[in-house]
Amino acid sequence: MFTIGDFARHGRVSVRMLRHYDATGLLRPAHVDPATGYRSYTASQLGRLNRVIALKDLGLTLRQVRRILDEEVSTEELRAMLRLRQAELEAGMAAAAARLVQVEARLRSIESEGRMPTDDIVIKSLPAIRVAELTATAASFEPEDISPVIGPLYEELFSRLEAAGVVPSGPGVAYYEDAPEGGGRISVHAAVQVSATLRDGGYQVLDLPSVDQAATVLHHGSMDTVLPTSQALARWIDGNGYRSTGYPREISLECPPDRDEWVTELQAPVAGS
Repeated sequence: MFTIGDFARHGRVSVRMLRHYDATGLLRPAHVDPATGYRSYTASQLGRLNRVIALKDLGLTLRQVRRILDEEVSTEELRAMLRLRQAELEAGMAAAAARLVQVEARLRSIESEGRMPTDDIVIKSLPAIRVAELTATAASFEPEDISPVIGPLYEELFSRLEAAGVVPSGPGVAYYEDAPEGGGRISVHAAVQVSATLRDGGYQVLDLPSVDQAATVLHHGSMDTVLPTSQALARWIDGNGYRSTGYPREISLECPPDRDEWVTELQAPVAGS
C-alpha cells in the first residue's frame, strides 16, 4: 500500500487531484483508515489513474471519463482513442506553426515596406516550355491554403514521373489560375519542365505559352516566407508603370533539403510601360 503522497508521486499527479478524484468517484482509495481518514492506494490502481489522465487529455469531462471507465473500455479501444487525439494535436501544432510562419512573413513585409532592394528585378520575355503537371484546387491564394495543396502535388508528380522512367529536363514550375468554380478558389498547377517528346502518363503534359513581358525577381528561402519578396515585386510593377496580367509563376532554381536555402524565381506577367 502507498500513502496518498507516495501514490501521487508515482502517478505524477497532485495530492489535491487525487482527493478530487476520490470525491467524484473516479478513483477511490483502496483503503481509508477509519480513525484518521488517511487514504491508501495500491500499485494496481496506477492503471486506472493513467486511464483517467489519458481520457482527460482527450478533452473529456470527468463525468464522461467515469462513464467510459465504468463501461470498462478495452486497452485497444483506449489506445485507438489516444492515437486519434495525438494525431489531432499534432495537426493542430503543425497548423499553429504554419500560422506563425505567415505572421512572421507579414511582419517582415510590413517592416520592409519601401526598403527592400529592387535592383534585382528584371523585365524579360519567357519562352514557351513543355511541362508535366498535376493540378488541384486550393480554397484561396493565401499561403496557408496553397502550401498544403502544392506540396503533396509535387510529391505525387515526381513519384509518377519516376515510375514512368521520366527524368525532368528543367526546373519545377508552379503556376496558378482562378478556379472555374469561382468563389476565390485557385487552381494550383504543380509542374516540371520535361522533354518535348514526352507523352501523358498519369499526369498532364502541356505547353505553357510564351510571355512577352514578365517582371522577375529571385526569392531566397522557403516559399512559406515569400510574401515580402512578392509584395516588393508588386510595388515595383506598380511604381514603374506596368500592369500585372496574372499570377506569378514560381520557378524552382535550387531546392536543397534545407528549405531556407531554396532559390525561386518569381515571374509576374505584365503589360505596359
